[in-house]
Amino acid sequence: MECISVFDMLKIGVGPSSSHTLGPWRAAERWIKELKEKNRFSKVEKISVDLYGSLSLTGKGHATDYAVMLGLSGADPERIPTELIQGIVDQIKKTNTLKFNNEIDIAFNCNTDIVFNKKFLPFHANGLTFSAKINGRNYKSTYYSIGGGFVVQEERKTAKANKIIFYCTYPYPVEKGTDLLRFCKELNLPISQVVLENEKSIKEEECINSELERIWNTMLECMYIGCHTEGELPGGLQVRRRAFDMHEKLKGDLPYNSPQEWLQVIRKTEVKFRQILKWVSCFALAVNEVNASLGRVVTAPTNGSAGVIPAVLMYYLVIENHDADFEQIKKFLLVAGEIGSIFKKGATISAAMGGCQAEIGVSSAMAAGALCELLGGTPEQVLMAAEIAMEHHLGLTCDPIGGLVQVPCIERNSMGAIKAINAAELALESDPSKAKVPLDKVVNTMWETAKDMNTKYKETSEGGLAVGVHLTDC
Repeated sequence: MECISVFDMLKIGVGPSSSHTLGPWRAAERWIKELKEKNRFSKVEKISVDLYGSLSLTGKGHATDYAVMLGLSGADPERIPTELIQGIVDQIKKTNTLKFNNEIDIAFNCNTDIVFNKKFLPFHANGLTFSAKINGRNYKSTYYSIGGGFVVQEERKTAKANKIIFYCTYPYPVEKGTDLLRFCKELNLPISQVVLENEKSIKEEECINSELERIWNTMLECMYIGCHTEGELPGGLQVRRRAFDMHEKLKGDLPYNSPQEWLQVIRKTEVKFRQILKWVSCFALAVNEVNASLGRVVTAPTNGSAGVIPAVLMYYLVIENHDADFEQIKKFLLVAGEIGSIFKKGATISAAMGGCQAEIGVSSAMAAGALCELLGGTPEQVLMAAEIAMEHHLGLTCDPIGGLVQVPCIERNSMGAIKAINAAELALESDPSKAKVPLDKVVNTMWETAKDMNTKYKETSEGGLAVGVHLTDC
């Protein structure tokens, strides 16, 4: 059985896409590691990269070329100061030289050494092949970015099935929602506690807390940056940042000097009924505007859907419970991560495989379930909330205009967050024993829908709004 940690579902990285930016970046790191393990790294004379399928069709808009160059340069997506990214790329372009893993200077022309191939490889829609010339011979390795920053190699039997296997050491392994409910009943524990027990089997609780706190602080900082940055997003669509203006209208007059102080000020601000959804939208837009600008976000479960979970968690902290502390944040993230892993195991979190239902739909389900537990929901109601949220995202296409993670992606995060809140409230007022659609059925339905969906609606920018709205219209 697959064991996927909460920290596999919630990763810190650079935008705008987990599958098109973070995945190729991590693939480059793995290729370097592979070369070193085979004692080939120091002998490399020339390198090139071939991008296939969705990575090629929307790679420019998703900064896949940037990700490849940064990964080959040895930069860490979790730690690199994002303000340095453009400078590193510009230097490579200017000198036609790449410092391979920050160790060896190698001639590299991004216009010819990164090749955008429109054809699809058989294993997955997001394929890329790295080539190294050593003593006149080419050594190639192919990787697949299967969503959420997960990467597999071609030879893995699980790649075609869109799977990644982790050796399971969890005491309570979960593949489906029914497994999770069984453990909750046997142990008489809420979902968050069952997930925590699994995580504790592989790392100390102090380490778990530290990592979850780092994830939350990254989310909070991302919202803070988005709410305090104005202007236009890069990429040529001339999309104006909206979170700044919304935040200016909503915030009070109390001073603050950090994201943490900002949170406390917002919690003290009187929020009128009509402003609640505006705040939720503001938080979601802020995150994805940062994401669209190659900023640092948390995949939740992807970069394109990174705004839903922070926005719903902020809703709880700002609107529902002003006394909430890290314990509530911890529970929220644990539940969200587990629900996301169920979708990954039973379906997909890759828009290139399943359309936007695999990103916004899954993130909305994750947030709905997590919020439901914090609001007092039973394990059955938590899974019901997740099911309701996904049920109303089934069939959602991925059709980014210009291949950019901006239109309609940014607004969809706002809509996904609001649907998550609504789903949690509906579940809390419902009897799960009378539910017509269990979570496992909607997961399976989502995967069947993904397989039936036309390829042009799966992050290729060859259908939907991507062709219905021309760049000149923008």
